[in-house]
Amino acid sequence: MLLTLAATCLFWAAGGAVAKPKHHAKPRPVYWGAWVGEQLTGTSAPWDMSAVDSFEQIVGKGMSLVEFSSPFAECRGGSCHGFRFPAPQMEAIRLHGSIPVLSWGSEIVPRESVEQPDAQLADILEGRYDSYIREFAAEAAAWGRPFFLRFDWEMNGDWLPWSEAANGNAPGEFVAAWRHVHDIFVAAGASNATWVWCPYADEKHKYPSIKRFYPGSSYVDWTCMDGYNWGMNAVNPQRWKSFGELFDSTYAQLTEKVAPKKPIMIAEFASTPNGGHKGLWIRNMFAKLPRKYPRIRALIWFDTVDRGVDWPIETSASATSAFAAGIRRGIYTNNRFAELPPGPVLPLR
Repeated sequence: MLLTLAATCLFWAAGGAVAKPKHHAKPRPVYWGAWVGEQLTGTSAPWDMSAVDSFEQIVGKGMSLVEFSSPFAECRGGSCHGFRFPAPQMEAIRLHGSIPVLSWGSEIVPRESVEQPDAQLADILEGRYDSYIREFAAEAAAWGRPFFLRFDWEMNGDWLPWSEAANGNAPGEFVAAWRHVHDIFVAAGASNATWVWCPYADEKHKYPSIKRFYPGSSYVDWTCMDGYNWGMNAVNPQRWKSFGELFDSTYAQLTEKVAPKKPIMIAEFASTPNGGHKGLWIRNMFAKLPRKYPRIRALIWFDTVDRGVDWPIETSASATSAFAAGIRRGIYTNNRFAELPPGPVLPLR
């Protein structure tokens, strides 16, 4: 009798059909790669593509993504020059079979401080950099191959010149500046640029809501997150945090409120060994990806020593083996993208 009643309840709760248990969807393919520093060969990738080869030999798999960065300009001794679109480096990445991920920041180097009066968001909006941006976009269009363009990332923090919380920038200027730059690329015919909007993962809700910085669905192709398990390192000591602790809150915001239909890239992430077990951290991360985070369709490890912080996997045998074991799974695609079709980079099916 009890079984009959239970079955009847299930029948009516399902609207006249017996409820069936839900099954997890099959994991979808994920682009993966690294931002490879100079510690492997003496020169960072992609200026030295043997650094990419070295990293791939360590993990036992080819990378589908290679990330690097470029600022707007460099000023030394009273002389300034803008950085051109890095076509030779982009082509080297493509010929390797990988997709370039260019993090392009509206700043001037060397940067001694976040305060840069000549690189404020207002300067972009007033057209001061229009000729430079237009030339950069035209060179990107001339190169013609698909690439990810991660423009002015981690905008919700206060440590970069394009943050609205620094450098004399005002509320609303980030979105306006993003749209301004995007429109110049569209006018130049640079449809090969895939626009990646990338706030810093804010697990403690310490920074302003990321929604206020979102330029809109027609101006963004992929959303993104950056996040680090700093541990008890000397530069920025913090409590040890798991992958989920770092990213769960921002992942929920992106998928439920900000951009429910956009794929997500993690463009910078890593863990130190200080205060915990780096290899176990990596192993636990791969155990949860991608079933718990199905919208994450691209993943980039920050394999670089930054201010002495030990981010690279190769400094720890357990971290290396854990990463190699995780990335070996077939859902993480290798370097087979030398001949992508024109247009933005789409998630893999």
